[in-house]
Amino acid sequence: MTPLSIRHLSVFYGERPALEDVSWEVPAGLTAIIGPNGAGKSTLLKAALGLIGHQGEARFFGTTLDAARARVGYLPQRASVDWDFPASALDVVSMARTPRTRWWGRLPRRERDAARAALAEVGLDALADRPIGQLSGGQQQRVFLARCLAQEADLLLMDEPLAAVDAATEREIIRVLQKLVQAGKSIVAVHHDLASVPHIFQHALMLNGRVIAAGTVAEVFTPAMIVDTYGPGLSDDGLAA
Repeated sequence: MTPLSIRHLSVFYGERPALEDVSWEVPAGLTAIIGPNGAGKSTLLKAALGLIGHQGEARFFGTTLDAARARVGYLPQRASVDWDFPASALDVVSMARTPRTRWWGRLPRRERDAARAALAEVGLDALADRPIGQLSGGQQQRVFLARCLAQEADLLLMDEPLAAVDAATEREIIRVLQKLVQAGKSIVAVHHDLASVPHIFQHALMLNGRVIAAGTVAEVFTPAMIVDTYGPGLSDDGLAA
């Protein structure tokens, strides 16, 4: 069963369309959403998750988001998070384990241990008690990746997980994503670095307010499709179209 099915999804900001009549069957595996700035990439994820108003529908594993919520994880853009919130790295990851138990009182030790294990998976177990505001940008991104891991979701929607991170953090995140896919999980990630797409992703959605193309990277990530998506000249990361 397809992890996510989007049907005739449209989003308007006032009278300006951000997305128009987007229909897309998300394949299993590791998929990139690719398009220029303002193409609606982040908007597509938020609309599918019901975080913003929209027309059309999104079905997760053949059912509604409410019914499949435990199977769906979301990693927002780092810039959209309040990093001054008084919480440790472990506190943030532990939030993913709360639905498994009562929402009040102290989190049971087994759930806390699962959160620590997720931090260890991304190489941050030594910083579990560090306030998130004192972590570097790359470390903060890994904390939110650990939260997705702790949720044990079957589908992860990620908004630019590799943006503005150092090379070591990028390698670590890619390693974790590929490990998740090997374990049968599916991942959809907004991605901006065109040069790295063939080396990381299996599938791609080429988006610019509407679907330009969708399929395997070999099928749709071509010079002609890049021109159709970005327009002639250079893309927004400097890759020649």
